[in-house]
Amino acid sequence: MTVLEIIATACMIGGALIFLVGAFGLLRLRDFYARLSGVGIAAGLGTSLLLLGLLLHYPTPVNTLKIGLALLVQLSTAAVGGNAMVRAGYLARTEPTDATRFDDLAATSTPDHPPSEDRS
Repeated sequence: MTVLEIIATACMIGGALIFLVGAFGLLRLRDFYARLSGVGIAAGLGTSLLLLGLLLHYPTPVNTLKIGLALLVQLSTAAVGGNAMVRAGYLARTEPTDATRFDDLAATSTPDHPPSEDRS
């Protein structure tokens, strides 16, 4: 094995381990908002490492373009999708844990959805 193949394999194993930690966090984190945050971070970093490992394993200009586009699409859509899910949970009045100390979305409430009680 060459050094490049070792680095590629390490990146792919690291990405898979980050996905595993994200799945464990999905089971262990306390509320909807923390779970989405943990899964979103794990998905972004895990995907990035897996794709980097794949690129290092098969380094061609065509693969660089394909993997770069895949990474761009995944990271941009995951961010938008994660924010949309959190906003939908907030508007559906999904309760955070008692450990949540502030509500950043209270200032952007609408007449249909008044601000929630301050938890400080």
